[in-house]
Amino acid sequence: MSIAFIFPGQGSQAPGMGKALHDAFGAAREVFQEIDEALGEKLSKLIFEGPEADLTLTANTQPALFAVSLAAMRALEREFSVGVGKAAFVAGHSLGEYSALAAAGALSVSDAAKLLRIRGNAMQAAVPVGEGAMAALIGKVDVATAEAIAHEGSAAGVVVVANDNNVGNVVISGAKAGVDAAIAAAKAKGVRAIPLSVSAPFHSPLMQPAADAMAAALDKATIAPLAVPLVANITARPTGEPASIRRLLVEQVTGRVRWRESVEWMAGEGQVARFVEVGAGKQLSGMVKRNAPDAEALALNEPADLEAFAKSV
Repeated sequence: MSIAFIFPGQGSQAPGMGKALHDAFGAAREVFQEIDEALGEKLSKLIFEGPEADLTLTANTQPALFAVSLAAMRALEREFSVGVGKAAFVAGHSLGEYSALAAAGALSVSDAAKLLRIRGNAMQAAVPVGEGAMAALIGKVDVATAEAIAHEGSAAGVVVVANDNNVGNVVISGAKAGVDAAIAAAKAKGVRAIPLSVSAPFHSPLMQPAADAMAAALDKATIAPLAVPLVANITARPTGEPASIRRLLVEQVTGRVRWRESVEWMAGEGQVARFVEVGAGKQLSGMVKRNAPDAEALALNEPADLEAFAKSV
């Protein structure tokens, strides 16, 4: 039975996440300490104690979610002898792609944390607050419908499909005027549109300054060959070549997260029967169940989750 380890992105964060892993496993504590040292601050204190308003700042959320994912992965490897080599693929949603790459040995923990701090700051700075927006299209909506809605909204400003999560959950992103117009177009088509409480229009062309910043940062980063292939957000297909990964991580800043296609490919041609979400929350597990209903989806959030999964492998 093929396994894919999948890693969550922004929206899965909550104060206190990862605290039980930290308290239970030395391997997890080492990850949090390494990231604190890499960033020169006690990010772990913010992760465990909040305040939530500071944790949800993009520059903090990204390395924080990464920290929890890698703490869980390292604990699984050391404490239960279940490593990434047990998987056919790794994948991550947006920032989760960095978690997937670190889990697969392509990035060191400290380098990935530093890159995500740069990424978070650059994405926040790319568009002045209030000028960008995102909205979730919920219900009877597929990606083609979402593209048509975005096209209608684009008459008022830039708006694109940012996240194709699953049928019934597609996110649009862009200039506030464009997204507002797309929301109106969605309602006219009978599609529920929910404005998202986000600080920037992620995965849209407006993020180009952040993509440029990441191109410069990734150009200096060491990317090693992967232990297992990454199914990339941009292509929804596997890759393991460092130069390709460097390019795809840059394109991902402005490009669409093709999560539905990624899961469908892994469950189909990739023959993945178990999707294991590693880190905070259960958002990706829910998406997997909608995209690949015949596959098993589980989340490793707490020490007992790791133990139960290890016994099942």
